Amino acid sequence: MSEIGPAGRVLPARPGDPSHIGPYRIVGRLGAGGMGTVHAGVAPDGLRVAVKVVHAEQAQDPEFRARFRREVELSSRVTGPHLVPLLAADPDAPTPWLSTAYVPGPTLNQHVSAQGPLTEGSLYAFAAATAQALAAIHAAGVVHRDVKPQNVLLTSTGPRVLDFGIAHAVDVTSVTRTGMMTGTPGWISPEQYRQGTAGPASDVFTWAALVAYAATGRLPFGAGAPDVVAFRVMSGEADLDGMPAALRAIVERALSQAPGDRPTAAQAAQECGVLLAAQVTQVVSTGAMPATGADMVAAVWDMPTADGPVWHVPPERGRSRKKQIIGAVVLAAGLVGGVAGGVAALLPKDTGTKTHASSTDSASSATTGSGRPSASTAKSDASAKQQAGSGGSATAASWSQARAAQGTGEHDMARSILHDEGVVAQEMSDGVDFSPESVRFHETRREVYLSYRLTSDEAAKMYAETQIAKSMCLSARDAVLRLHPDLPYSKFVMVNDESGRDPEVTWQDDFISNAQCRSAADDGSGQGTGGASQGWKPDKDGLAQAMVPSTDRTEFRVADGAATKIIAGTNDLRDTLGTDRVVGNDEIKVGYDPGNSAMYVWSDYGQWNQSQTESWADMAAGKACRALVNERESAGSAWPYTRYAVAEIIGNGYRMVRWGTAKTSADCPA
Repeated sequence: MSEIGPAGRVLPARPGDPSHIGPYRIVGRLGAGGMGTVHAGVAPDGLRVAVKVVHAEQAQDPEFRARFRREVELSSRVTGPHLVPLLAADPDAPTPWLSTAYVPGPTLNQHVSAQGPLTEGSLYAFAAATAQALAAIHAAGVVHRDVKPQNVLLTSTGPRVLDFGIAHAVDVTSVTRTGMMTGTPGWISPEQYRQGTAGPASDVFTWAALVAYAATGRLPFGAGAPDVVAFRVMSGEADLDGMPAALRAIVERALSQAPGDRPTAAQAAQECGVLLAAQVTQVVSTGAMPATGADMVAAVWDMPTADGPVWHVPPERGRSRKKQIIGAVVLAAGLVGGVAGGVAALLPKDTGTKTHASSTDSASSATTGSGRPSASTAKSDASAKQQAGSGGSATAASWSQARAAQGTGEHDMARSILHDEGVVAQEMSDGVDFSPESVRFHETRREVYLSYRLTSDEAAKMYAETQIAKSMCLSARDAVLRLHPDLPYSKFVMVNDESGRDPEVTWQDDFISNAQCRSAADDGSGQGTGGASQGWKPDKDGLAQAMVPSTDRTEFRVADGAATKIIAGTNDLRDTLGTDRVVGNDEIKVGYDPGNSAMYVWSDYGQWNQSQTESWADMAAGKACRALVNERESAGSAWPYTRYAVAEIIGNGYRMVRWGTAKTSADCPA
């Protein structure tokens, strides 16, 4: 997941967006992601709110709807000055929704990255306020389970704890999918790693890690492969250097390996409150001592007022709307993965389509894998009808034969595409030019064309075209499947129309069959490597198992060594991969599936096209294979792992790119 900041411009509503949700008038969008769309809303009394509406496909899933209803119930229990309140919800609506107050401000993670750690009174206020928030959560019979810097918002009046998307009740069995560990590596308690269970004491452990991060600006258990971080958590190797002594003493007890040795959240709040009071006495006179904990926090909290986005309330929308070709940097996030997250929750990483014209076109054969959300029956019928396209690759000649939009459906589709591409253009440092005539239609071929001009070097063009293609695919799919299922189109085509050169088709993809707008099917789309891979193929269950941190020291060591070499190899390939970005453990991870004696390597960087991904996977497969072989040569049969797989994580899905079985170095790819 990538973090998107909470302060930014409200994007205009898109064709098909509701004008009202419950009592709220919708004035634009704040964000969107894998679970739903977050709209900017205004209550009858003028209050600004964030309204989360879940995707229609997920609303049809009884299990998802049950989880959503349970999350609303849990969130309604919790109140406090350092939480973002749930205002209203309708989990039984045809499309379930909920609303929270809109609260601008950076997350702790964003603030530390930009400004450094908290100091003096603000640090003590942060510790006390976040402990008070957890105490309120626990008093309501709820466990947060995802306390981390991205889930704490720093407002002008104090911190707010966000995101109850994976909160669980203490008193009942929660509705969740089996076999899944919630939480983020480095922000998971030892008992959750060992037993897979988390109670209030687990929240206290991660609260202590949170305070240490706020005080030092360093991850308390460091960075690295998930297994390595897990080992540090379970061995008590927290980095607390530089913390004020009195606060460090509280944090050290809260980081105890045994849950029973930790203070409760209420006890931690009380102890931090004493330290906070000492800070307050230094800035206020004796007779003016604040009466409440929230007032004490505000008295010493030093955080500038965040500039919230300008919410232009448009006139009531009729049936006709003016064209909106508007670009805006999407800096506002929302309740996409959580229930009480304001507009600072995390959005999924880009799920860009990767079928570049210069790459092997595998998207046309993509199938819906188990990692993809199911569409409604009506949409499935539309998909089946539309996938019978006319065949043959698009060319500059077919583009020249295409025409401008005609009719309501095509005009809505063109508006949506240009609106979303305008957002992409605003995010590019190099120029991307579109015009109202950029979108054209070829009804006979069932193709929608987008022409553009770029002013950047080749590496930057590759990145830009990937982003343009992703947006084009998603916009076209939304327009045809959700808004106008009678439209016959199933394929999008991108054409580089730079002046002084012939038009060139740079990208084409079937946006109906490529359900997640990525380059290939979930599994089986990659290829095996190595001489003994027959009879075994990696799958989603193995990948899920690999994401559960190991507790074996040897596995830690081998995974860390493999990850280090693969990351170094990735950065050495930056020219080939078309990026200047230096990647690390946040983008590339290693884990194990013991049941199949397999090591998995996966990347969630999500910015490479298909040929670039395969170049990276070739390198990663070779290094993973050699790591396994070297350990086997050293340890003999005591080392059980002989298989490896390299996967790409994109949005809610994945693609197995390379895999194999190796017992000697001769079995490894070059």
